[in-house]
Amino acid sequence: MMWDIDLRKHFANGKRRFTLDVCFRSDARRLVLFGPSGAGKTQTLKLIAGLGTAGEGHVRLEGSTLFDHRRGIDMRPQQRGLGYVFQDYALFPHLTVLQNIAFALHTGLMNPKRHAHHAAVSRWLEAFGLETMAHQYPDQLSGGQRQRVALARALVASPRALLLDEPFAALDRALRKHLREELVSLQTQLDIPMILITHDEEDVEYFADAVIHIQDGRMVGESVDNGALATR
Repeated sequence: MMWDIDLRKHFANGKRRFTLDVCFRSDARRLVLFGPSGAGKTQTLKLIAGLGTAGEGHVRLEGSTLFDHRRGIDMRPQQRGLGYVFQDYALFPHLTVLQNIAFALHTGLMNPKRHAHHAAVSRWLEAFGLETMAHQYPDQLSGGQRQRVALARALVASPRALLLDEPFAALDRALRKHLREELVSLQTQLDIPMILITHDEEDVEYFADAVIHIQDGRMVGESVDNGALATR
C-alpha cells in the first residue's frame, strides 16, 4: 500500500477547539486531499510530513512506518524523506535562489555558500529554467518563479514522495494553468508519489488519481478513477 494514514489530534487555539480524525489507505500515485478552507487538510499534510505529532495513529509509506503512536515511532521530518512545498513557498528571503535550493541538502549550522556548486542543485536550476536567476533573491522573482524554486528545493534531495499545500492558490488563472501542466509532466516523468491539497476543483481535475474529501477535520467521502483507493 502506497499510503496508509490514520491520524487523530486535538487542537486548541483560544476558544476554538478542533479535532482532526483522518483515516485512509491508497495506492494512488497522485492523491488529492480536497475540501474547504479550515477543513484540516494542511494539518493532515503537516502530520504526514512530521511537522507536528499526532495524538494517535500512524503514517506508513510503501510499508515503511514513519509514525506509530503505539509503537513509539516518530521520525523527524528529515528522516521521512518527503519533499514539502508550502502554500506560501516559505523561501528564505535572505538567501539566493541557489542557496534556497541547496538548503535542502545542507546539514551544517551555516547557510549554504552563495557560489557553492552542487550537481543536484545545478540539475534543478536547469530543469526549472532558473539558471539566470540563481543569484537573485525571492523578492526579485515572480510568483511562478518562486513556486519553481520551492519545487526545486523539495526535489533536490530525491525525496520518496512529494507533498504540496495549495501550490497554485497565490497565482493568477493563466499561470495556474501553465504550472499545473508543468507539474503533471514533472510528476509523470519522475514517477514520484504525490499528495496535493486544494479547495479548487480544477486542481482535482488536473491531478487526481484519487480524491479524499475532508470537512471539519474528517474524511467525508472519496472519489476514485482507477480503483486505487480503499478506506478503513
